[in-house]
Amino acid sequence: MLRRRPWREELEIIDRTMKAISGVTDPEALVEAYWDGIGELLPINDYVSVSRRDVTPPYYLVTRSSRFTEQFNPWTQRDRLPRLAGGILGEIAYANRPVIIDDLPAVLKDDDPGRFYLEGFKSGVALPQYDDGEGLNVTMMLLPPGSEPDHAVIPMLHWQAGLFGRGTQNLVLRNQLGAALSALDGELKTVGEIQRSLLPADLPPIPGFELSAWYHTSARAGGDYYDFFPLDGGRWGLFIADVSGHGTPAAVLMAITHAIAHSQPGRHTPSCELLRYLNDTLARGYTRGGTFVTAFYAVLDPAARTLTYARAGHNPPRLVRAAGIEPLDRKGALPLGILDGQSYGEATVTLERGDLLLLYTDGITEAAAPARDGGSRELFGVERLDRLLLDCGAASAEACVGRVRAEVAAFCDTAPPSDDQTLIAIRCV
Repeated sequence: MLRRRPWREELEIIDRTMKAISGVTDPEALVEAYWDGIGELLPINDYVSVSRRDVTPPYYLVTRSSRFTEQFNPWTQRDRLPRLAGGILGEIAYANRPVIIDDLPAVLKDDDPGRFYLEGFKSGVALPQYDDGEGLNVTMMLLPPGSEPDHAVIPMLHWQAGLFGRGTQNLVLRNQLGAALSALDGELKTVGEIQRSLLPADLPPIPGFELSAWYHTSARAGGDYYDFFPLDGGRWGLFIADVSGHGTPAAVLMAITHAIAHSQPGRHTPSCELLRYLNDTLARGYTRGGTFVTAFYAVLDPAARTLTYARAGHNPPRLVRAAGIEPLDRKGALPLGILDGQSYGEATVTLERGDLLLLYTDGITEAAAPARDGGSRELFGVERLDRLLLDCGAASAEACVGRVRAEVAAFCDTAPPSDDQTLIAIRCV
């Protein structure tokens, strides 16, 4: 008979069962551990379970039975489960409520499709496990002649079975979500690898200048972009850009910006022409819903030591000279992709031996320190960056990039960046 044990014994069994299932990640293993515990709590030797999940009425699947000679995994071997329609099992599968049959032989017909699973038993207690109000799975406990259920126990059994069913389904969903996230992460990793392949494989050798660059995304892929374009007369085009947003959408627009920038080599001079061309192309066909691209583009003439630049809403690069910091902030205009027909002016600066030019994206200056005592998070900021650059002195371009990276990481207490970060240092030697 389905009668309850003394409460201390029940508590010990239930506690042991909860511990056993707490670390289980496989749904089938969870069911086995649960039934081992229930079997110790209540001696249930015979049972049959049916499911109508993802099955067209009036059909249902027999997922478990004490009369199976071979047990199948209902999640991975559904194609091997018996598929029936109608009969007593069909009634309990679609009843959407508990069903108690005290005299099973009186209602079991000879042609019942589920007779194999029910014959020989005196009574049955069928308890559904609900999903969004529908009893998609039902387990029927079967009792032989001479054994009767204690009806007072059934409400508690229904409660326990329902909670367990919900937990099992949540575990299935968690595993499915984990598999989907793993597949998505693999795709994002591939996107990131493709994106990085668009960046320069090597820094160009520019006579009279040292170069160093660093690129780090906040996710698998990001929206920062830098490039170098060889121009006539030994000149070089220096480009840095930052797509609004993060992740894959930003990476896609970054790739589009790269493709446009490389589509017509003749548009790389003067500096304002490349920005105008990029802006019009992006605004007419690619930027939607407020997306945009900040950019800085300069033409470096090593022979004349001049830098002619144009800026589209990007952070002004820092020109570190003996007299202090000179931000390259003249001739600024709107970011790319906002207004079709936007014009961009340009300015020229003459570089001197020892000058250090740092191009960067706002992931550097907007890097945030951990919040203290519930207050707001402090940003790294331009002033802190300038003090750091002045402290670099005559260090090489590579050493300056390494110093900035280390200081930003220490400022953020090694927390992962919330935005993409790019640095390009150019030392005039």
